[in-house]
Amino acid sequence: MVVLFIKSNDMKKQASINTSLTCKKRITAIKDTMEILSGKWKFHILGTLLQSGSMRFMDLLREVDGIAPKMLSKELQDMEMNRLVTRTVLNTKPVTVAYDVTEFGKTLEKIIDEIANWGIDYRKAIYDKRKKI
Repeated sequence: MVVLFIKSNDMKKQASINTSLTCKKRITAIKDTMEILSGKWKFHILGTLLQSGSMRFMDLLREVDGIAPKMLSKELQDMEMNRLVTRTVLNTKPVTVAYDVTEFGKTLEKIIDEIANWGIDYRKAIYDKRKKI
């Protein structure tokens, strides 16, 4: 995105945003992605399912440290609605459900790995910097 400052008649600067079609598409795509993946838990849930494969609700609840059952349920519903995970009702007594990452959800694996790698590098940089002080 390019921001240009143009002088108007009254000598105040006004921002003029690049409104090309490519720029608009990219901004919209980024907004959509951030909305779908926003929140504290979605990356953790997706990362856990990507590492472990299909998991029952209670197993997922134990793996995602600190999440409440109600929040896990809400996040899974959101991700199911956005076609990132599938929910399968198992024929057991009592009834249990299992969740798995969809093929579309699996396309996020590289992104999640890169975010994790960036976070590791960032922590090292910050920790090393504090160590020297």
